[in-house]
Amino acid sequence: MKIGIYGYGNLGRGVELAIRQNPDMELAGVFTRRDPATVKTLTGAPVYAAETAVDFETEIDVMIICGGSASDLPVMTPMLARNFNVIDSFDTHARIPEHFTNVDRAAFQTGHTALISAGWDPGLFSLARLLMNAVLPDGKDYTFWGRGVSQGHSDAIRRIPGVKDARQYTVPVEDALNRVRSGENPELTTRQKHTRECYVVAEDGADKALIEKQIKEMPNYFADYDTTVTFITEDEMKRDHMELPHGGQVIRCGNTGKDNGHRHVMEFSLKLDSNPEFTASVLVACARAIGRMHARNIFGCKTLFDIAPADLAAMEPEEMRKKLL
Repeated sequence: MKIGIYGYGNLGRGVELAIRQNPDMELAGVFTRRDPATVKTLTGAPVYAAETAVDFETEIDVMIICGGSASDLPVMTPMLARNFNVIDSFDTHARIPEHFTNVDRAAFQTGHTALISAGWDPGLFSLARLLMNAVLPDGKDYTFWGRGVSQGHSDAIRRIPGVKDARQYTVPVEDALNRVRSGENPELTTRQKHTRECYVVAEDGADKALIEKQIKEMPNYFADYDTTVTFITEDEMKRDHMELPHGGQVIRCGNTGKDNGHRHVMEFSLKLDSNPEFTASVLVACARAIGRMHARNIFGCKTLFDIAPADLAAMEPEEMRKKLL
């Protein structure tokens, strides 16, 4: 299966490395909005200008789009879905239905298969929530993220005029997490579950007060959270904030029995040294599934809810049953 990478930041580099771990896949090329002559890939893969991607329509089975959710993916994914089977990691939860509709229209009209919002949340965590709700219909869901760097939120800050670089850490409120794990089923607001810590390198002469105001009031990202903004130097960013760890938990507390007297707690958790590399690994597994679904003439936009688990794996069914069932 020939894979293309559209966008070559942290996530794109992670996809490049993940492809090496999948012998049934081959990297056809990297497409960038920068000057291709200035981009050197980790594995020596060829680099092409983003605007030439359409010339490779017949040479790429699945295009993995590695742009930001704030402004890149809403444009890139519908555009590329007209010419390729595509995958993205769109993670603005409130806008997923709108994004799905736009991508579905573009992919279906041209006989392509698209997968949006793949990764770990949305993505694997979404699957965990679905399974837990199916098993324990009488219950309540909780999702905690971090402590870790959110790529999408960091990217959203970097789009603010006057911001040179930024990292955003999502931090779970420990007391809230412990109450959920105990089976208490507390009512928690968004603000009670997480805080957000932002570290920002401002450009010379930038209005820091205005930057902080724009961050804290940004809808879908920071407006509903207790957010702290700390301005630091480039050297401090390089020294203290270059790693990209993340993780979190999906927890469902539910009851069964004649009088709902038996309490159960289901939990799926991740602890990640590298958020982009793990997300990339999910996208690459999904590329296999999308390629298989397209071969079966399944067109339009999909989410991880629509993918059969067997389509994600490189194993043959007999091997899956023997090793994993």
